[in-house]
Amino acid sequence: GKQGYEIAMALSRIGVKTTLITGPSDLISKKEIKTKKIVSASEMFSEVKKCLPVDIAVCAAAVTDFKPLKKNKSKIKKDYQPKSIELSKNIDIAEYLGKNNKHRPKLVVCFAAETENLSRNAISKLKQKNCDLVVANDVSKIDSGFNSDYNRVSIIDNSGKIKILKKTKKSHIANIIAEIILKKLLFNDRSFN
Repeated sequence: GKQGYEIAMALSRIGVKTTLITGPSDLISKKEIKTKKIVSASEMFSEVKKCLPVDIAVCAAAVTDFKPLKKNKSKIKKDYQPKSIELSKNIDIAEYLGKNNKHRPKLVVCFAAETENLSRNAISKLKQKNCDLVVANDVSKIDSGFNSDYNRVSIIDNSGKIKILKKTKKSHIANIIAEIILKKLLFNDRSFN
């Protein structure tokens, strides 16, 4: 999405060799960013594994948690009335990276797209996935988040420090996130100043 694209651009501008793994999108990345296009959660996971080892992993994509257990090879007609649809869980890519002892990046950043209890759910996700930072945003807001050039986020580190960014352009938020990543990676900086 737009926020992940902007973060890739911001990291590239500060000199980080960047690979953007993206789902279907109209966004066009610059030549200096290697881009891999995928269409499914399993393809994204496969491309992420191919990129390892890396120093930084930013998991900004809103990858679906579940997929249909069975796929039809032919069209399902609209008069079909399913009694139920069986689902299976997709692999959690951020958790895989955060808990991967063999190829864990030095810094893992995950995103929490939430509709309620923003900070509590984001902190829980940060701990569960063993990430270093979580960027939380309330996706129930219609003037920011998904399908918008604007966002409002809370950036939370694994020591519990929170930096709240009011509604602003996703490109501006990306620059702040890139700066925090760089400080944490190079200087083990614990502050958000």
